Amino acid sequence: MIAGRIFKYGDDVNTDVIFPGKYTYTVTDPKEMATHAFEDLDSEFVKKVKPGSVIVAGKNFGCGSSREQAAVCLVECRVGAVVAKSFARIYFRNAINCGLAVIVCPEAVDAAEDGGEIEIDMANGTIALAGELFRFAPLPSEVKEILDAGGLIPFIKAKFAGG
Repeated sequence: MIAGRIFKYGDDVNTDVIFPGKYTYTVTDPKEMATHAFEDLDSEFVKKVKPGSVIVAGKNFGCGSSREQAAVCLVECRVGAVVAKSFARIYFRNAINCGLAVIVCPEAVDAAEDGGEIEIDMANGTIALAGELFRFAPLPSEVKEILDAGGLIPFIKAKFAGG
């Protein structure tokens, strides 16, 4: 179960907005990456985000360059998931590889309000918010395994350790 505060943003939130490109080659520590999450879009994000908080956004979340830092910084902020109307394909994959749950559920996005509360039941494919229950397509078992392991590298290490 993922539960927390909603941070709601619009369409086309690109990787430069999630993690500013100006830090791409100078900030390499994931903990420091987290201090810059959304700094140009929402200067209060890092101060307000708590473990389990959920990013809710419109269409094409994570468009732009394929930098992994845009997923890593959210994982380091302990964001529980990103729910959007749609994702840029490369961001979707980077997020899973980093252990960040990404969910497509346009109806939940429309019902969500910034600062509201949200609960996501990954096992049952439901999102509870604003007194309503929304369903999303269950993630494939392989993706669930990667997320449960904390990302692709920990998954591979656990799966093939000693083999």
